[in-house]
Amino acid sequence: MSDYPETQLFIDGTWRDGSNDRLPIVNPATGEIIGTVANAGRDDLDAALVAAESGFDIWRQVSAFDRARVLHKAAQLLRDRVEKIATIMTLEQGKPIAEARAETLGAADMIDWFAEEARRAYGRVVPPRFAHVRQIVLKEPVGPVAAFSPWNFPLNQAVRKVAAGLAAGCSIILKGPEETPASCAELVYAFADAGLPTGALNLVYGTPADISNHLIAHPIIRKITFTGSTAVGKQLAALAGVHMKRMTMELGGHAPAIVFDDADVDVAVRILSGSKFRNAGQVCVAPTRFLVQEKVYSRFLAGFVKAAEAIKVGNGLDAEVTMGPLASGKRVEAMEALTADAISRGGRIATGGERIGNQGNFYKPTVLTDVPLDARVLNEEPFGPIAVVNAFSTYESAISEANRLPYGLAAYAYTTSAKTSAALGRDMQSGMVSINHHGLALPELPFGGIKDSGYGSEGGTEAMESFFNTKLVTESI
Repeated sequence: MSDYPETQLFIDGTWRDGSNDRLPIVNPATGEIIGTVANAGRDDLDAALVAAESGFDIWRQVSAFDRARVLHKAAQLLRDRVEKIATIMTLEQGKPIAEARAETLGAADMIDWFAEEARRAYGRVVPPRFAHVRQIVLKEPVGPVAAFSPWNFPLNQAVRKVAAGLAAGCSIILKGPEETPASCAELVYAFADAGLPTGALNLVYGTPADISNHLIAHPIIRKITFTGSTAVGKQLAALAGVHMKRMTMELGGHAPAIVFDDADVDVAVRILSGSKFRNAGQVCVAPTRFLVQEKVYSRFLAGFVKAAEAIKVGNGLDAEVTMGPLASGKRVEAMEALTADAISRGGRIATGGERIGNQGNFYKPTVLTDVPLDARVLNEEPFGPIAVVNAFSTYESAISEANRLPYGLAAYAYTTSAKTSAALGRDMQSGMVSINHHGLALPELPFGGIKDSGYGSEGGTEAMESFFNTKLVTESI
């Protein structure tokens, strides 16, 4: 298609092809190959490493005030190009065009916020014990960073790593997603056009295992930041640990959503259904396990099913579509397998439960009920448009189920009781807890999980800290 670009690598300030054969890009709404992406070989990665090392030497010397100028300009370029970028994202990823626009504008806001954080990354003076001693704590950029970004949010996840790292004065090698490369590349275009020094930001695509093994082990790289599955994240964390590399890991989730008897059920249905089926459920913080107290269970279920059935599924370029396709045929097969397993164990389909048509990767928004705890869908992150709605009786039973899994990324709850809200904030084992609304993923807020959902933050002031070394300078004067 003429409106889909052929994506290249960006190394040492130059767009170039990789040394391996290019990889095909498939539109998930049609199944058609719409383009290709460059495929990096070992020599390309080595060139990116050399560029990142030299780029770091230049960028770290730029004042935080002037780094912020470059970041602000890149943010504005994203806004100026929003329609182009959103169209590219929908073609390659499938999400509705409105969601793609929102993601692009959100990425710009993220860059602007980190630009200002760069100007406020203060050290401190520690009062000495003796009058002739001065003690200063400095924050220095950690060095070149290897950043690994997923396909479900081609801009949103990459920008968290790139903006925070650049704001701190680090250089970046961004390993973009091969499935959705062109919209991710637009982020790099914006920074390059904003005047970022050569080598400060590099972009590669290729075989994930080959790239991660080479970059993480290389002595030039001083920090790893990864978003992806828990299984892969553990492998990369182990490799980084062998080489004493600092890590930020934003991994999988299986978020509980608890609705209590005293909740505003209409509000809960509206917000939770919108959050569940956004991006076809391919969201790490999507609510997936719905726990509804018995007195309002029937009302909530009826409202939630109605909301799911009102969703218009189709090609994301259609302005009326509210849910696009899944990323690949394998994701559709995964939904079919999870649903079949739940039904075989006694679960029921309240709505959906089947693919749509034979062209593209479409699956109906699905609501399952009466699903036993040993079903796969209640133990494996579904990462698709499947919601499980089960009833509970007591606060203690709801908390027990919410905390049962090894995941701890996001959790949600609805109640009008201040006492219950306070208890939830204390008792839910999750890196992020949102009560009576969905207030996650804003630039100024921490974003990260606990347990098998990873560690570290990709939002708020906490996100900057992992890109700094702390240096003590103490002297006698």
